Amino acid sequence: MTSVALLDYGSGNLHSAERALVRAGAEVTVTADPDTVLAADGLVVPGVGAFAACMAGLRAVRGERLIGQRLAGGRPVLGICVGMQILFDRGVEFGVEANGCGEWPGTVDRLAAPVLPHMGWNTVDAPSGSVLFDGLDPETRFYFVHSYAARTWDLPPADHLAAPRLTWADHGGRFLAAVENGPLSATQFHPEKSGDAGAALLRNWIRAL
Repeated sequence: MTSVALLDYGSGNLHSAERALVRAGAEVTVTADPDTVLAADGLVVPGVGAFAACMAGLRAVRGERLIGQRLAGGRPVLGICVGMQILFDRGVEFGVEANGCGEWPGTVDRLAAPVLPHMGWNTVDAPSGSVLFDGLDPETRFYFVHSYAARTWDLPPADHLAAPRLTWADHGGRFLAAVENGPLSATQFHPEKSGDAGAALLRNWIRAL
């Protein structure tokens, strides 16, 4: 069975994420133990709350280093919600800027929408060839709850690397709903709260490990 480490750094809906991953066919360990995190077939980085608080919790368990070590070896990582946001260079909330993991350039900031948070079900615009959304109808809805997101993609193309697959959604303007970039993937929505659609997406990710 495919092994997945669910990173426990004090910020994340661990119980529902664990259940969803088990339902999708993974053997899940909730842990911050470095050896376990590095040895697992896949690592899931959840996240709920403020960007800066999540980064503080992540640094407390050296989570940003573990993510970097896995990616340096081509080992898959999946970020969820704020676990996606912290993969970018920085986040700005209430005028306060905090550094992220820096795996992707760019800033996470407030959505330009009249109603926040963006909470509920929404469709996404997934690219052709997506692994995460393989087999899912374009009208499939996923569950979002957030006021901040990455609204641009600032990573320049590289001739020697495959182009990232970017999935967009709209709430008062476009924002990144998911990214597939080599071994690093992430979703702004919560697959663990997205019913059968989220389960299918997690199965797709697990099958690709």
